[in-house]
Amino acid sequence: MPAQEVVWFETLGRGDVALVGGKNASLGEMVRHLAQRGVAVPAGFASTAQAFRRFIDANQLNESISATLQQLQAGRVVLAEAGDTIRRAIIQGEWPPETAGAIIDAYKELCRRAGKENADVAVRSSATAEDLPDASFAGQQETFLNIRGETALLDACRRCFASLFTDRAISYRQAKGFNHLKVALSVGVQLMVRSDIGGAGVMFTIDTETGFNKIVVIDAAWGLGETVVQGAVDPDEYQVFKPLLSDPSLTPIVEKRLGGKAQKLIYAKEGDRPTRAVPTSKAERAAFVLTDSEILALARWAVAIEDHYGCPMDIEWAKDGESGALYVVQARPETVQSRKAPSEFRSYRIISKGRTLLTGLSVGDAVVNGPVCLIETPQDIGRFVDGAVLVTENTDPDWVPIMKRAAAIVTDRGGRTSHAAIVSRELGLPAIVGTGDATRLLHDEQEVTVSCAEGDQGYVYEGFAEFEIKELDLRGIPATRTKVMLNLANPAAAFRWWRIPADGVGLARMEFVVSNHIKAHPMALVNFDSLEDQQARQTIVELTQGYTDKTEYFVDRLARGLSRIAAALYPNPVIIRTSDFKTNEYANLVGGAPFEPKEENPMIGFRGASRYYSPRYRDGFALECQALRRLREDMGFTNVIVMIPFCRSVGEADRVLAVMAENGLRRGDKGLEVYVMCEIPSNVILAKAFAERFDGFSIGSNDLTQLTLGVDRDSEELAELFDEQNEAVEWMIANVIGEAHKAGAKVGLCGQAPSDHPEFAAFLVRCGIDSISVSPDSFVAVKRQVAAAETGVATVSAKP
Repeated sequence: MPAQEVVWFETLGRGDVALVGGKNASLGEMVRHLAQRGVAVPAGFASTAQAFRRFIDANQLNESISATLQQLQAGRVVLAEAGDTIRRAIIQGEWPPETAGAIIDAYKELCRRAGKENADVAVRSSATAEDLPDASFAGQQETFLNIRGETALLDACRRCFASLFTDRAISYRQAKGFNHLKVALSVGVQLMVRSDIGGAGVMFTIDTETGFNKIVVIDAAWGLGETVVQGAVDPDEYQVFKPLLSDPSLTPIVEKRLGGKAQKLIYAKEGDRPTRAVPTSKAERAAFVLTDSEILALARWAVAIEDHYGCPMDIEWAKDGESGALYVVQARPETVQSRKAPSEFRSYRIISKGRTLLTGLSVGDAVVNGPVCLIETPQDIGRFVDGAVLVTENTDPDWVPIMKRAAAIVTDRGGRTSHAAIVSRELGLPAIVGTGDATRLLHDEQEVTVSCAEGDQGYVYEGFAEFEIKELDLRGIPATRTKVMLNLANPAAAFRWWRIPADGVGLARMEFVVSNHIKAHPMALVNFDSLEDQQARQTIVELTQGYTDKTEYFVDRLARGLSRIAAALYPNPVIIRTSDFKTNEYANLVGGAPFEPKEENPMIGFRGASRYYSPRYRDGFALECQALRRLREDMGFTNVIVMIPFCRSVGEADRVLAVMAENGLRRGDKGLEVYVMCEIPSNVILAKAFAERFDGFSIGSNDLTQLTLGVDRDSEELAELFDEQNEAVEWMIANVIGEAHKAGAKVGLCGQAPSDHPEFAAFLVRCGIDSISVSPDSFVAVKRQVAAAETGVATVSAKP
């Protein structure tokens, strides 16, 4: 067969972009170099750029294409008319015999290799300028699935040629300055993976929203993968932590989100179109597409592909429903997050907002106010109002012209790897995808706020919210002896802060994960069978759907939520405080009221350490311990330090440590360190004894000030008396630092005071504190204050 017409994947490499386009060159590169690392790519071949040009020349199309494009440039025809004229001319063209013969001969050989007659193949377009690092041609040319037989194959190849001149492809090349006639098209012909009876999707080797480069993000849906790419379904989403994948004993899956997956694309019957969309079953919607072992296998392949190419990658995968085998069917460089400068960092914070109208998956990290413009079809683009919030069911490449004019985008369907999400990132627009019913609940000219600044979950609020924007300049941050760490609570937002050069997480609040990601009281889960509150029972049934054991829901959700915080600054230490709700707060959890006493003053009541060995909560604390053990031992986050709050006495410390040991968390085993909050005067007075039982202290300046001065920190009347810089409080802090250091224990402080008062930060440095933990948006200022304070300061000691 003429080499210039058709080439097999195994003879291609990534240097062959001019010959077969980026997509096919990449497939060849993987077949040649990554099979030895276990990456499976379906066999196939590609027609060359010469074959395309021979087809164009044989049908004398160059002049007519050029003339039509000149008319478009001059404004004598509109884009839709120009594109249609060129595509029809190509589709009506005749194959040069040698080109058709080369394609048919290669197809026959592919069928022979597959051991079947008229093998079903995927026919994919690959432009010669496609998938380069500085351009994304996602979805601009066509793909045809389940193509069988020689006649159908030649027809699909011709339609691929024509798709080089879709309206969206013409527009994109014009915007990027590509010469239309210098771009050719190669057709990749690849054995089909029977994902129509299995599943398929997309994965990125970088977090698509934050650029966090230690995560593989995988989207998955039943059936052929086009539904995920097109945003036609709400897919499952999995996130895997890359640094721990090399240890086969670990399962570092930090996120598993069940998608709606309302439909799937399958093979059509003979005589119909090659594929058709059908509804999924209830069982399919309720089940994850991939098992944990399959998630890890795909993630390892993604890492191997990224390592080979030396850059973050955008990868399409498929699972064969007959054999259960996994395959990679495409790979290209990621083109948005990997191009962002590390010093670019902007933080949004909502100050006041209206009621929540909708939620979905957030794309980007911005907040935007604007009027709604509801558009049902691209034909209605003419009535779009520039600067409005575009609300629609979902998008495809035909929507790009209108998306460029929007302030934000909200869709009913789609995941993070859908067209709407990809284009929104490229345009730098905030978007919320997969809301379910935005087109039903929102209306034209309605004033709304689109917030993508609160983590993975995006929110549409009623009215225009008040918000602030902070620019964080991460350049030139000084090094300090005193560690400056972050206070984090929200797992969904944890990856936003990965670029900050913090020394770890000084305080991760477990109760935030419980209240926002679990929502049910742990004792209500332990005692579900005897729970009398029918409404609470129903809510728990809904929350724990998919879990046969109600307590496993708590352990699994807690471990995964905390794992995202542990991953964000890995391998730096992450100090996780066990739950520190007050009884009134615990009672507000689903099913919580029967398990909590009513107290006059919960602030100094049944809270912290006293709960953990009490019959009232001991079984609940056991679930917290199980989650922490899973986080460290099964997932591999050994950078996690456990911290006990509100521990009133040395005897109480011993009882808590004993309960932890009973639940597999023994201090010192497998490197486990246990800290204690220093927030009660007894922690300071008996610092030496506490230091014998714990590896470190974390000063909770709010509670320590409250209990040292006898001032209710929530009292407006006493607000002026609440002062963390009161000399009695400073004596407490200086004393505990000194005593802890004598015993070899570390001491940190988590609180807002160092952010608000530079002189307080200087005091802590003079005391020789080991670490200060602050909110992310205060980090840069505090780091600079600490650096200034460290310059030639003498250490102070507590005065009696």
